[in-house]
Amino acid sequence: MGSKITRSVPALLCAAVLVAAASGCSSAGAGSGGDAGGPVTLTYGIWDPNQKPAMQQIANAFEKLHPNITVDVELTPNANYWTKLQTEAASGTAPDVFWMSTTRIGLYAGQGQLLPLSDRSGFDNKPFPASLNSIYTVGGKQYGMPKDFDTIGLWYNKKLFDAAGVKYPTAAWTWQDVIDASRKLTSPAKGVWGIASPDWTQENLYNDIYQAGGSVISADKKSSGFGDAKTLAGLQYALDFITKYKTSPTAQQMTDTDPSQLFASGKVAMFTDGDWDTLTYKNAPGLDADVAPLPAGPAGRATVINGLANVIYAKTPHATAAWQFVKFLGSEQANRIQAASGAVIPAYQGLSDGWVKAVPQFHLQTFVDQLKYAVPYPVSANSGPWITDSQALLDQIWGGKLSLDAGAQQLTSTMNADLAKG
Repeated sequence: MGSKITRSVPALLCAAVLVAAASGCSSAGAGSGGDAGGPVTLTYGIWDPNQKPAMQQIANAFEKLHPNITVDVELTPNANYWTKLQTEAASGTAPDVFWMSTTRIGLYAGQGQLLPLSDRSGFDNKPFPASLNSIYTVGGKQYGMPKDFDTIGLWYNKKLFDAAGVKYPTAAWTWQDVIDASRKLTSPAKGVWGIASPDWTQENLYNDIYQAGGSVISADKKSSGFGDAKTLAGLQYALDFITKYKTSPTAQQMTDTDPSQLFASGKVAMFTDGDWDTLTYKNAPGLDADVAPLPAGPAGRATVINGLANVIYAKTPHATAAWQFVKFLGSEQANRIQAASGAVIPAYQGLSDGWVKAVPQFHLQTFVDQLKYAVPYPVSANSGPWITDSQALLDQIWGGKLSLDAGAQQLTSTMNADLAKG
């Protein structure tokens, strides 16, 4: 699931826990033992089962170059990943190396949980997009080695389109085209919806907001964008599929069954989703799907870009070995392995072709081509509180418990209060 980070938003690390776990742990002295000559076993924390085969292949390749180092790839489902990491960080037992998201890098780095990579000998971030390097830089030091990047596309079920006599989506589509198609594709008698429109931010709402000309957070990261009428227009477009056009499953139905599962099983004709679900849709029995660019909104085209990074735990007893592994994870060799798996787009620039060719049945170049109008995933120094609070309010709006206008006011005030706390 690549950098999918907003489907499940568990409670984030509290500052007190982080400070306690980080006490006495500096980048200069942490992890100095355990690397001198003897065998070392590193734990590598990840959350995506689709990517585990590629990560294991990368670990195997690294072990051949470093016979004294063994890498244990530790998979934790996304729903439990951050909660588990919180407990491990508090007890000093977090993985030596683990995946990090853009929304949490500020908190983890700011509280001393990570080793700064830019202080390490041999550090090189030139192969990666400047936007990803910047996101994973805190206080002038880079803490994350970019792993992948992703954009969002309009996935569609070709069989359902053919059955309804609807032409496939193209790069010329606008919001109105999606609305019109969703109406024609919806068939209550067949149990088919034209589109799934959940309140997922990265996959759905943020893209609509930017296509409408709105914003999620101000450029200076100090205030909410939910008070902007254009932001509300983006939210209204997404909500209308449920409340106005009746062409999307309800919020409760999408809670009962994940929208990506509804799409994979042929119950939904269109779904805006990231490249990280490529293998899920490739392997879905009977699914004949493809992907097109996101439609243009009133302000034109836009898609959120995001990306994961590999980081080193500040209290690892094997800092030298962990750095060797992270360097390898950022190498061309490792990124080629990742690209060939077809799971995600490698962050290493110039290697996206390998990923595109890995699953030729889909027009995956769509995700790469959208870089020209991609908007960075909105974050602040400490994104966790406002993301969690905003999602709770969006859940109420999508569930019909709060009107969009009233919800927008609460979103604005709550987010501004969270941002004011830093």
